[in-house]
Amino acid sequence: MMNTLAVENYRSLRRLFVSLGRLNVVTGANGSGKSSLYRALRLLADSASNGAVAALAREGGLASTLWAGPESIGRSVRDGTHPVQGTTRSGPVSLKLGFAGDDFGYAMDLGLPIPTSGYGGPSAFSLDPEIKAEATWAGPILRPATLLAQRGGPAVQLRDRGGKWEFVPHDLQPFDSMLSEMADPVRAPDLLVLRERIRSWRFYDHLRTDTHAPARQAQIGTRTPVLSHDGADVAAALQTIREIGDAEALDAAVDHAFPGSRVEITFEGMRMELTLKQHGLLRPLGSAELSDGTLRYLLWVAALLTPRPPQMLVLNEPETSLHPDLLEPLGELIAAAAEETQVIVVTHARALVTALERRKATTIELVKEYGETTVAGQGPLDGPSWKWPKR
Repeated sequence: MMNTLAVENYRSLRRLFVSLGRLNVVTGANGSGKSSLYRALRLLADSASNGAVAALAREGGLASTLWAGPESIGRSVRDGTHPVQGTTRSGPVSLKLGFAGDDFGYAMDLGLPIPTSGYGGPSAFSLDPEIKAEATWAGPILRPATLLAQRGGPAVQLRDRGGKWEFVPHDLQPFDSMLSEMADPVRAPDLLVLRERIRSWRFYDHLRTDTHAPARQAQIGTRTPVLSHDGADVAAALQTIREIGDAEALDAAVDHAFPGSRVEITFEGMRMELTLKQHGLLRPLGSAELSDGTLRYLLWVAALLTPRPPQMLVLNEPETSLHPDLLEPLGELIAAAAEETQVIVVTHARALVTALERRKATTIELVKEYGETTVAGQGPLDGPSWKWPKR
């Protein structure tokens, strides 16, 4: 389980260190940095598949995602006696991401490339960020004695079972992560375990319920223990829960939200369609007839009752399109999922925050001051202990 999330210089997250529990709810006003924290988690997940550099490029590149404020915010700025001004940069351009749990930790440091030119002139990819440093370690805090693997520039060192360091014989490309390139069951089994753990993280933020949403149409269905990112295979996912998952929990979740109702999956050849049988109606309603809120809640049922729980499940604004009366049943579903996996919910719905707090969620309220996101009530010395790897 992830106990600490650390981010520096990513959008409004100038220096953010967050303690996490089993069930977490991230909240705050619009513009407080909730989406930035969510994106930082996704970037960490992308690092295990060599996708962090490409993900930053889709956001406009490193220059567009770096903290846009001054390197330090002085006391005179904070007390209002002096306007915000830029200062001479004392350190290199650096975007840092990391996390740690009881058994493993990982961090990466991204920076700007050194300008070079070769045959044909400058590279067309000269604006791509580079991975300047990486480290994995055992336990919650990075220390020399706990390091398992470290990378500075292209050079990588691995610690063997006897505690001796070994240089990897070939250099890494600046856009390659050692998680994706060096994980090996013989030479680096800990890297392999960590990589696969990160790759199991699951994110949901684009479940579609519009008129043309795939979930509103019959789809070819196969056993589906994991709902797709857009919810297209919701009928197959719900049928899979009924056959090899917790069918009683499925029926209870639907009845809690819509008393007297039951999900039924219709079949025509290999095509499956979601329908909802409701008390008082002569026929079940097809997926095309369901309201946005009803369909979205059923999508969350399929996602949260998965028979194959991930290491971590991250939900971005799951309250979208839901009637306030559905937030209590949703909170119960999320809390039940947290018994099997670590859950992080990003939301601005106070009713959902309250529902999760009643179920012992760790609440992380973000606030923004002078453009910088911080955790409400957390002073400079109140956050979790953290150290970054050196370049």
